[in-house]
Amino acid sequence: MNEEKGFAASSIALAFILGGVLGAAFALLLAPESGSRTRERLKEAASGFKEKSRDMAEGFRGKFEEAVDRSKEALEEGKSIITAAYQAGREAVQREKENLEAHG
Repeated sequence: MNEEKGFAASSIALAFILGGVLGAAFALLLAPESGSRTRERLKEAASGFKEKSRDMAEGFRGKFEEAVDRSKEALEEGKSIITAAYQAGREAVQREKENLEAHG
């Protein structure tokens, strides 16, 4: 139901991760620590976010490629069905034409 409204589970998950990272960054900035320690913690948080983003992107890429492959297969199957129906229709018309010529 969420996908009908334009919200995919992946985009919601990404929003939660991004919110968590931003919240952690603000918490580090507002924490009473030395500047060098705060910068170090921010670098660690950014590195973790970079890794999670890369993992999510790879997961999305894999799902997208699977969806493209399934779509191609469905398209080919549909194309085969339409071609077979068209051919059957042509053959039926030809038979009826021959029947009319023979009896008419």
